[in-house]
Order: sequence, then C-alpha cells, then structure tokens
Amino acid sequence: MTIYPNVQETKELIKQLVSIPSPTGFTANVIQYTEDFLQKLDVKTKRIRKGGLLATIPGANDQEHRFLTAHVDTLGAMVKEVKSNGRLKLDLIGGFPYNYVEGEYCKIHTSSGSVLTGTILMHQTSVHVYRNTGKTERNQDNMEVRIDAEVDNAEAVRDLGIEVGDFVSFDPRVELTDNGFIKSRHLDDKASVAILLQVIKRLKEENITLPYTTHFLISNNEEIGYGGNSNITPETVEYLAVDMGAMGDGQSTDEYTVSICVKDASGPYHYGLRQRLVQLAERHAIGYKLDIYPYYGSDASAAIKSGHDIVHGLIGPGIDSSHAFERTHEKSLINTEKLVYQYVLSEMISY
Repeated sequence: MTIYPNVQETKELIKQLVSIPSPTGFTANVIQYTEDFLQKLDVKTKRIRKGGLLATIPGANDQEHRFLTAHVDTLGAMVKEVKSNGRLKLDLIGGFPYNYVEGEYCKIHTSSGSVLTGTILMHQTSVHVYRNTGKTERNQDNMEVRIDAEVDNAEAVRDLGIEVGDFVSFDPRVELTDNGFIKSRHLDDKASVAILLQVIKRLKEENITLPYTTHFLISNNEEIGYGGNSNITPETVEYLAVDMGAMGDGQSTDEYTVSICVKDASGPYHYGLRQRLVQLAERHAIGYKLDIYPYYGSDASAAIKSGHDIVHGLIGPGIDSSHAFERTHEKSLINTEKLVYQYVLSEMISY
C-alpha cells in the first residue's frame, strides 16, 4: 500500500518543474507539462485565455465550489537593450534586486525558438580593472548578460537572433540533499504546484468523491499580480492559494511545517477559513505555523481585489531566502500536502 504523501515523488516532480524555464509571460512549456500530467490522470482541464490551466474535479455538491491555485510563473528578465559591447541589458520580471542574480547562469530565449546561454554579471566585474567594483550599485545600468558566443558588438548579437523583448530565464541549480532539503530557484511557487498535482493524483488513485466540485488553477501571472483573479466560477465559495511561506526575522514560518498566512500586504485573510485550516491541522497532527507576510500578495488576494465575493485563504511550505536561491525541506512539503488533502475532503463551515 502506498504511503501518502510520497515525498520523494513530490521532490522529483519539483525538480522537473523548476527545470522548465517559465518567467512570467513565457509559461507555455510548463503549462503544457502540467496539462500532460493531469490528462494522464483523466482530469478535465481547460486552457484559459491568459495562458493558465484550470483543472476540475466534480464533487457531490455542485452548487458550492472550492477553488485552489498555485502558480508556475517565476521571476526572470527580458532583454532591454542589445549593447554596443556585445552584451545585454536586462529588465527584470518580478520583484527582486539585481544582486540576487549576480553571477547566475541564464538562458536567452529568442523569438525564433533558439536558446543561447550566458552569465549575468556586473559590467565592472574585474577587480584587476575596476577599483570600486564591490561598492558599485547593482542596477540595470551596471548589470549585463555575457553571452556564450563570439560577439563584441550589437550587430553580431543580432545576427544570433537576439533582440529586445527576448525572455531570459535563470538556471535553477536544483539539488536534492540526502537529508531532505531541496534547494533551487523557483520553489516559489513550483513546490506548491507539485503539491497540488500530487494531491490530485492521490484523489484519482483513491477514487474519492469530493464533497464539493473543486477547481485547481495553475496560474501563470502571479509574480506580476493578476494570476488567479479570473475564471472563478460563480458557485465558488472558498478560494485557497497555495504559495510559499516567507521566512526571516520576526517570522514564525520555518522549513519544516506548513505556513498558514493570517495577513499579508493586502490585509487579513478570512478568519473563519483560517480557523478551519488550523482545526484540520491539529486534528490530523499536521505541523503548522501561523504567520504574517508584510510584503506579499497572492493569487487569493488578487481575486479579492478583482471583486469576487469569496472566502479566501493562503497556505504553503516554508521557503527560505524567497526570490533568491531558495530552500525548503521535505517535512514542509509533507505537511503542506497533508493539509491540502484534508482540506479538500472537509466540509465547509457556514459563512
């Protein structure tokens, strides 16, 4: 008998997902991957016009729906300028400083479909030439991509097919350690996407009838603020975003439990749903932490801002060093997966 959650399978799925380049606006390949995964399970899916994927599992009650979401879009960049020195100026996609990607390997995805590699560096990198390189600001003017090609002028770069507007993705450098850690870029939010896919797989394998028709949105615009604010059925009562838990000074979130967010930059999450999630965690011996994320917004908060009359919540695995080189532990994945599973099986409270 399979013991759920199968955390090794979840980690391998995360590894597959983070290895597919998908900065916001360039998510077709990773959406296709998730669609193929779900169609093999005979789950009904629908491509939405914004490029995301909506999967639906019918439930005993089709008058009241649940809606869960996780996002596959990641941080990344676009070519802002082809420079006269044969290098590229970037414009960032998502919220992070340039020093988070300094020295990182990257890929340039041209409009013709070719892919070239490079490295993101300061223009003034060499300490043998630039005396104050350590003090120089890491910004758009000083950072550039060194392309792995024999180019030293703009014309040579354009001859490779590179142009303004081409997407640039970052090497995830994913690694699974022997003691349960997974470290990689883009665990935000591909760790949670893997969790939702694993929960759906379990529901199908166990042939479970859910108490309510439940939708799972794999959104693709969360990093720019509007990934999960549409395609929400009128019957939807509860909306749960599954995203990362943010760690740092003053935070209770860690890498070993599921984080239940009580408030972020958008304001408090629904108190009744939060209490229900806590009850489920305690009833099923699921490790959890309550937390506030001061500089954070989710697909659920985007849905509220867009005017939907829903009950909204936010949970997720604890992720260290968010929007940089991230890390979590399999214990956090397990606890998050268990809470999602128990939540979709539970009865709604009265609102």
